[in-house]
Amino acid sequence: MSYEKKFQQYKEQTINTMTQEELLLLLYDELVKRLTQAELALDKEIFPVFESSIQRSIDIVDYLDSTLDNQYEISYELHRLYEYFTYELGRAKIGRNKEPLSHTKEKIIELRDAFNTAMKNGTSTN
Repeated sequence: MSYEKKFQQYKEQTINTMTQEELLLLLYDELVKRLTQAELALDKEIFPVFESSIQRSIDIVDYLDSTLDNQYEISYELHRLYEYFTYELGRAKIGRNKEPLSHTKEKIIELRDAFNTAMKNGTSTN
């Protein structure tokens, strides 16, 4: 078996054994990574990378939104926040504008840190 196949199996096994909270933090970390990548690409005027990073970020936000459990009141607030993130990222992408991108990234980092704190304190994010 090739190294690449073994690594792919390892990644899949790791993801399959993660808790919901760990997966949520992984998605937020990936989102922050993509937003940082978009900022750097915009600074260097590498627009294809910028646009694909923004689109991947929007895809992650859409996925997070689709996994909300509507039986909890906080889900409504998170849905509104995710809609706002999508709107702001769309503005950043269309206008190649760093301000809404940086602002959204800052808010996403705050949200990720809040989930991380809740997880460490044993509070469920469900």
